[in-house]
Amino acid sequence: MQIRHSTSTLTRAVLLFVALLAGAAQAQQTPPPPQVSVAKPVVREIVDNDEFIGRFQASEQVSIRSRVGGYLQSINFKDGQLVKQGDELFEIDQRPFVTAYNQATAQLAVAQSTLTYAQSEFDRVNTLVKSGSQTVSTLDDRRKELQSAQANLQGAQASVERAQLDLTYSKITAPLSGRIDRHLISVGNLVQSDQTELTTIVALDPIDFYFDIDERRLLNYAETARKNGNVLQEGGGGLKVSVRLGDRDHTKFGGTLNFAENTIDQATGTLRARARFANPGFVLQPGLFGRVEIEGSNSYTAVLIPDEAISADQNERVVYVLSPDNTVTTKSVRTGPKLYGYRVIRAGLTGDEQIVVKGVVRVRPGAKVTPVTVELPKENPNDVPATAQEAVSAAGAAK
Repeated sequence: MQIRHSTSTLTRAVLLFVALLAGAAQAQQTPPPPQVSVAKPVVREIVDNDEFIGRFQASEQVSIRSRVGGYLQSINFKDGQLVKQGDELFEIDQRPFVTAYNQATAQLAVAQSTLTYAQSEFDRVNTLVKSGSQTVSTLDDRRKELQSAQANLQGAQASVERAQLDLTYSKITAPLSGRIDRHLISVGNLVQSDQTELTTIVALDPIDFYFDIDERRLLNYAETARKNGNVLQEGGGGLKVSVRLGDRDHTKFGGTLNFAENTIDQATGTLRARARFANPGFVLQPGLFGRVEIEGSNSYTAVLIPDEAISADQNERVVYVLSPDNTVTTKSVRTGPKLYGYRVIRAGLTGDEQIVVKGVVRVRPGAKVTPVTVELPKENPNDVPATAQEAVSAAGAAK
């Protein structure tokens, strides 16, 4: 009986051991390949765009001052309103100028009467000299009086013109169309000629955008302008630009580069440039920051992929490429700027590869994967820099 019991115990132990071995074998089975999304890169015609941060400034700005002195009598605008060229803004008390004009007019009448008398006297004496009744010296005296009367008339006419001009200047009008600032002096205050600032006006349409270009990209723009038969410093080379406002604003305003300074700043290594934009709705305001994009090249065919498909391997950028047997290999790539929500690949891809676009963290070179094929849209609208700082970082990555 004891032997049978030992045999039964041994059998149970063997069965338990076999079960343990089967469980261990099952645990050691290879897990299935990770599932990743793969797609072909986007291949399309593009133009490289460089992005810069800058600020809008009024294309024209004027400080309003009076050309004549006097006491301010009226203000004929509302602070901050839009004004047109020629609109009356201020009026200085005109009574002193009206008096001066009337006095100058009276003096002109006296000078005219004196000239008429001097002319008749000269003509009379001249006739008498010819008949021998008057001497030549008397004729010379009358000639001097006539010339003096003519000069006095010219002086009186100039006085009238000056008085009339001062009277006109007592009404101060807008020298340009734009938005006016608040009035800086109130009615009843003394306005000093050419000194007292009354207000300012800025032109809003068109409006200018100023930004700084580094030396490397400056040379690219100059070369592009030359290929188009233009010169960068002469009208900006005719390069087209666009600007966006706000951190997440998709609206772009189109303009043209129309000026570049003639000297590079030695301290910063940059050149100040200016773009001009039509602004009929006055959406763009002086002082606003914006992100301007400039076409940095002519049109060419490029390969574009999402940023999340690019990994870092020491000092280089790599992309995971799927082989026909679903094995992952790496390819080194050289990246360019970001366009249409994708990263431009300068070198390393032809556009025919199947690359891993999602699940990059689950793959490694030489490993097999379970691919799920997806198609990348021509544009990635969800991938827009959220802040101006991100835009600067994206531009820096493109260098």
